[in-house]
Amino acid sequence: MSDSRSVSTSGGRQTRDKRTSPATFYRQVVAELRKVVWPTQEQLITYFIVVLVFVVVLMTIVSLLDLGFGKLVFAVFG
Repeated sequence: MSDSRSVSTSGGRQTRDKRTSPATFYRQVVAELRKVVWPTQEQLITYFIVVLVFVVVLMTIVSLLDLGFGKLVFAVFG
């Protein structure tokens, strides 16, 4: 496993990085969020529908498998 502390090049000593103040952290977060390419409303609706259909299909598959295996277990042991 590697050490989370950074290693300085002078003498091979390990030093800790200086902590960032909450105000600086907030400014950096806001600056990064300005770079984000946000989806349009149409894209958001499309992605939502795709995810919803995918989840419903997977729920159906899992439910049918559960029902089938349940009947199989009752047939074998019941």
